[in-house]
Amino acid sequence: MMKLFKTQEIGSLKKPSWLLDYLKGKASDEEKKEALDEAAFLNVKMLENIGLDYVYDGEARRVEMYELPVRNMDGFEFAGRVRSWDNRYYKKARVVGEVKYRTNYHLDEFLFVKSIAERVPKVPVTGAYTIMDWSYNEYYKDRVELAMGLAKIVRRVMAELANNGAPVLQVDEPAATTHPSEMDMFTSVFNEQVSGINAKISTHICYSGDDYSSLMPHVAELKASHFALEFANRDRNELGVDEDSRPGYRALKAFKESGKEIGLGVLDVHTDFIEPPELVRDRILYAVKVLGDYSKIYVNPDCGLRTRKRKIAFEKLKSMIEGVRLAEQAIK
Repeated sequence: MMKLFKTQEIGSLKKPSWLLDYLKGKASDEEKKEALDEAAFLNVKMLENIGLDYVYDGEARRVEMYELPVRNMDGFEFAGRVRSWDNRYYKKARVVGEVKYRTNYHLDEFLFVKSIAERVPKVPVTGAYTIMDWSYNEYYKDRVELAMGLAKIVRRVMAELANNGAPVLQVDEPAATTHPSEMDMFTSVFNEQVSGINAKISTHICYSGDDYSSLMPHVAELKASHFALEFANRDRNELGVDEDSRPGYRALKAFKESGKEIGLGVLDVHTDFIEPPELVRDRILYAVKVLGDYSKIYVNPDCGLRTRKRKIAFEKLKSMIEGVRLAEQAIK
């Protein structure tokens, strides 16, 4: 049966407990690198075995989406841990000098994934606006100047990835819609960081409570062809393809005329509930009804699955793939 929908993950998976224990031990740097290679290999092959079309290594080598890039740029000093969401914390840094590129913090991990992947690798990269927003600015005159400085660094990182064969770059911007008054600035910063990149540009933007209403006026201007978005975490778990059954997907109507691809979030990453394939199917079929063009729809979780136990994450993804196949059968 021909596939109608491409499938993907968003990025992160929970690290195996054996890996965390090993990294805390007295192993040499070379032994720790081998352990990280093994974890990355297992993640890629698990995702491919489940049936995803676009894969990565579950961010096995990354400490956290903010801390990793900041650790590899000049101009930052870490200040302490702050709460981001739920009971999750990250190390927040102070900008105390000019931000500068130091090293490509994603290139080695991508080259490893490229060497082993049988499906298309999609590299998640934390965007400049989010890095700016999650930092204390003690050096630049304003948020715009800092964000533009970071955009130049992120663009260099992505350009090197693209030049080494990365076909798809997913710019993660969870902070994008948390300041609706800054959407013009966000658009300028986003476009600066992807300018001239020879790869498909996707962006993952989290739901911030405004039903993406602040994002919509800027979708056409943003230099991304693909928007991976959250929908499932505010949807119902009952079956149905009518509007009342799918309240979490009402924002889709605003994307109908955008011409952009939509990464349709069909799995709630904040719960251990395993979405039945039939529920995934109905969420996809409702999206097809609204958008009218299934060729623009990719299917994915709402966000990264690192907050879920690995067994739960993989079960969710398996159910997602089964739901995609059911949706394809229903359309044909």
